[in-house]
Amino acid sequence: MDRKFMDLALIRARRAGEDGEVPVGAVIVRDGKVIGTGRNRREKTHNALAHAEIEAINAACAEVGDWRLDDCELYVTLEPCPMCSGAIINSRIKTVVFGAYDTKAGSLGSIANFANIPYAYTPEVYGGISENECRDLLTEFFKDMRK
Repeated sequence: MDRKFMDLALIRARRAGEDGEVPVGAVIVRDGKVIGTGRNRREKTHNALAHAEIEAINAACAEVGDWRLDDCELYVTLEPCPMCSGAIINSRIKTVVFGAYDTKAGSLGSIANFANIPYAYTPEVYGGISENECRDLLTEFFKDMRK
């Protein structure tokens, strides 16, 4: 686990926020090298699937030429939702490192924990990494939206 990759995810989250998207960013790493990145784009694309994790998984799969990401780590600024947790499991990502807990839709510890369900494959999960910075970014975004 390397905080510099969470910092890269935070950069992507800030870019999403600047574009009027919920500020969530994701980075996928293999052997210390970034192979996929993503950020939320639901508002711009009008697509419910345009989550940061899905975008990063798509990019990583294209980079490695395989749907299996079993030797990869995902760094994401917000705890993954059910859809993204399913995609993480299906792509066999080895490790998930997330920042802020999501008490409304988090599915790797908050509402549910997909990593504890006996699927054929489940990731290692580390939550609360750079939590304050990730949470503050989200809090400020929603505070500004209400103005």
